[in-house]
Amino acid sequence: MYKINDNYLKLPGSYLFSTIGKKVREYSEANPDREIIRLGIGDVTQPIAPAIIRAMHKAVDEIGVQESFRGYAPDLGYEFLRKAISEGDYKARGCEIAADEIFVSDGAKCDSGNIQEIFSVDNKIAVCDPVYPVYVDTNVMAGRTGTYNSDTGMWSDVIYMPCTMENGFSPDLPAEIPDIIYLCFPNNPTGSTITKDRLQEWVDYANRSGAVIIYDAAYEAYIAEDDVPHSIYECEGARTCAIELKSFSKNAGFTGVRLGYTVIPKELKCGDVSLHALWARRHGTKYNGAPYIVQRAGEAVYSVEGKKQLKAQVAYYMNNAKVIYEGLKSAGYTVSGGVNAPYIWLKTPEKMSSWEFFDYLLERANVVGTPGSGFGPSGEGYFRLTAFGTYENTAKAIERIKAL
Repeated sequence: MYKINDNYLKLPGSYLFSTIGKKVREYSEANPDREIIRLGIGDVTQPIAPAIIRAMHKAVDEIGVQESFRGYAPDLGYEFLRKAISEGDYKARGCEIAADEIFVSDGAKCDSGNIQEIFSVDNKIAVCDPVYPVYVDTNVMAGRTGTYNSDTGMWSDVIYMPCTMENGFSPDLPAEIPDIIYLCFPNNPTGSTITKDRLQEWVDYANRSGAVIIYDAAYEAYIAEDDVPHSIYECEGARTCAIELKSFSKNAGFTGVRLGYTVIPKELKCGDVSLHALWARRHGTKYNGAPYIVQRAGEAVYSVEGKKQLKAQVAYYMNNAKVIYEGLKSAGYTVSGGVNAPYIWLKTPEKMSSWEFFDYLLERANVVGTPGSGFGPSGEGYFRLTAFGTYENTAKAIERIKAL
């Protein structure tokens, strides 16, 4: 008889945001007259920028005639997009990343889960705590995390790097040397960042210990402070120890359009084996590429008009973040984030657990957020709100919370 991958059976419960969705649906069905404001999942609300829409319309017309029709995309992505990424995201910041070191995909979430496939199951991972759940869950599915302790909320073979108020929600270098280190800055869920000097310490540590860093920079467009790096490749030596994941979802509103990319420098090797070559093999075997229309949309992100429009869109969401941050602070909450990231991380009041506070906000204010414990044990007692709602709903939600 066939056998299943029983590592899936080790996963506790459902995916965090699926659980939230279920609870909200049940509450909404029981209370159909209540207006629920969702500040939980990091989904955008502003429409795609006009410059990008025009590029998509043009691409649709191109594939409607024989002379410019396109079929399968090249394995790594179209040259026009990879060149735009190389010049706009890297060379403009002094980072030497070539177009053929960029792999275009349908989003950073998929890449952050799929990238672990090129590594042996024997590798030990290190994650920030709290952490984006996909990093841990996909390693559970691969059989890399050991056994789960429901009392502590931790896996036996995972190195947890606590991100707490005491260390500014930025992890310390782990005492136990990992093989694979997951870092996400600006951070999801805490909204924290690290300076370039601090990130350089991580790069030096990885090179010294023979570890590889998987660096998720999905929120780099929201960075406002000068000493916060937009890419790990701004650090010396990163080309020999780091893989970078990027997304168009939050900087350009592509959550429904779907586009992202992964950078693997050619110098990054395990012994004599090129990780660039391994990922190219995996990418070519399992993926047929993002649609031509979407890749043309991605190219428009780097146009003069596109950059101007997206800068305004980022400013819109960061104004929402300011409304949330200042509103909660004035109401007596302990808050952080919201400066270089569209997330606000707050301490739950009166020793409420994260899920108790979730229920409290849903039932008393009809506002949905994300329980911090869903991101890991160090997230217990905290809560995440997102700035990706409309301004009107954001302001209304904060007034409701302040009135509690």
